[in-house]
Amino acid sequence: MFDWITRPRRKTHFATLDHADFPPLEPGTVWLVGAGPGGPGLVSLLGYHGLGQADVVVHDALVSDALLAMAPRRAQLVFAGKRGGKPSPKQADISLQLIDLAKAGKRVLRLKGGDPFMFGRGGEEAVALARAGVPFRIVPGISSGLGGLAYAGIPVTHRDTNHAVVFLTGHDDTGAVPQGVDWGAIANAAPVIVMYMAVKHLGSIAEKLIAAGRAADDRLTIVSHVATPQQSSISAMLAEASSLIDVPTPAIIVIGPVGAYSQTLDWYVQSARSHVFG
Repeated sequence: MFDWITRPRRKTHFATLDHADFPPLEPGTVWLVGAGPGGPGLVSLLGYHGLGQADVVVHDALVSDALLAMAPRRAQLVFAGKRGGKPSPKQADISLQLIDLAKAGKRVLRLKGGDPFMFGRGGEEAVALARAGVPFRIVPGISSGLGGLAYAGIPVTHRDTNHAVVFLTGHDDTGAVPQGVDWGAIANAAPVIVMYMAVKHLGSIAEKLIAAGRAADDRLTIVSHVATPQQSSISAMLAEASSLIDVPTPAIIVIGPVGAYSQTLDWYVQSARSHVFG
């Protein structure tokens, strides 16, 4: 039995909420905000609150135009995106720009796809700000390797399949396959591996995992453009990774049995096709 308790409710606004929960974005301050994957509905309330106050929004390539449109009209939008194989600003230059804008008295919102601290280099930017004496706040976001996969009907953990998960990036800061990875440990650490930014080196990574003991017939699931109308999925065996070509990016990759749940739980694509959701 559930006990249902009815309480009076009222419409609320950020201005009426607790200042500690929804503080102002002060001049000379930088907020590192996770935009989440895909559409603008996945940004947090605090992130949206900060966006509405920003003088400058320094954003990544994966931030949706719809979310950027929610910034104040007076706000300056600065592109600082990084996409594989394309000319991109250097990380040190991005950090320096954040510092310079803050020291000029601007309210700066650094808007990053997913979560800033999950392979988003937010930690590097936060360290640079701290060393420069610039006040900052971290506003977490929904990572594509967690909430983003929910849009493909893939639970990252499921009691019937896995009690652990490994998160892995597909390249180092030079763009190559990470060299400091213990592939034997990764291959055998958990039933599920979730990989970010790994499409370019997927064949090589799959070979390393199989050589280290991962089953060649393990399920491989690739979800591209998560939580957007362009979302699509590909499934194969791990040993077939090298044969997969023209995989749309950005993509999140799942190795392990949880990928099979998408056959039953792929609610987003099915709903989009039936025009229930936008």
